[in-house]
Amino acid sequence: MFTAKPLAHLFTILLFCVLPQILFGQEWLVMRSTTGTVIGERITIGMKSAPFPHPKRSAGHTYDGKSYPAEQHYRDSSVMIFLPKGFKSSKTVDIVVYLHGWGNSIDTATAKFRLAEQFAESGKNAVFVFPEGPKFAPDSFGGKLEDSCGLQRLLAEILETLQRTKNIKSRLGNVILSGHSGAYRAIAFMLLRGGVGVREVWLFDALYGQTEKFTHWLERDCKRLRGRFINIYTDDGGTKAESEKLMEDLAAWRIPYSLKQETELTKQDLTRSSVVFIHTDLTHNEVVAKREQFRQYLETSSLGCIQGK
Repeated sequence: MFTAKPLAHLFTILLFCVLPQILFGQEWLVMRSTTGTVIGERITIGMKSAPFPHPKRSAGHTYDGKSYPAEQHYRDSSVMIFLPKGFKSSKTVDIVVYLHGWGNSIDTATAKFRLAEQFAESGKNAVFVFPEGPKFAPDSFGGKLEDSCGLQRLLAEILETLQRTKNIKSRLGNVILSGHSGAYRAIAFMLLRGGVGVREVWLFDALYGQTEKFTHWLERDCKRLRGRFINIYTDDGGTKAESEKLMEDLAAWRIPYSLKQETELTKQDLTRSSVVFIHTDLTHNEVVAKREQFRQYLETSSLGCIQGK
């Protein structure tokens, strides 16, 4: 028969240990493909270093005459971490950060663009990190990721989470920043003052501006780290003019780059040059997954492979 003290003790355990994990999602869940195949595990938790909330959006945001309240669009501190099936920890862990564009969220973008599936299919032994941005809002502001050393704090919290929840005691390895559409701004600021060396950058129809920050990274860190820059752009997505302008500037500065039509693109094209511009005939929302682009860039990246793949 239970006495009052053991019952009180059990309640305390539930209150402080079990319930927070249930309420805040601090448990790893199996992820499956659309066909039911297990592709890995994910955890989605609130983090102090997540982009939001942020003081600059404490009152929300107004765009084109419409208000986007902070409570609905700028209070979600969720960060998704995905480990592909077969992932093995080592002394260092490589991390790929992805940011969504306007009008999206972690869940909608993950499903729409098959991000976790493409990541798993690439066979890369790395961690996929997806922080929540302006949720369902027309806004490119990156919140705390635009602050000085914001990327460094996020990745430190990722490593701490991996150690606490999966006993993965690894140091930070290669870092890749990627994103679609409005993600360009946060990526640019992370390159400028994120506090972490970035090995590769992939822009999915996202070069709308902040070009000087990308250029600074190309001249400095990309060359020093033997990195890679991929910019895929469309005719009607609003990035064509800025992409062509950047290519003109690179040519004037004698910085080598390649320009490829996506319909003629090969894996070799993605590895021969450290700066790759890809002109596509697809639409703005087709550049991430229509031709498995995210998977292709992963496969040809500097990341290590899962053993046996």
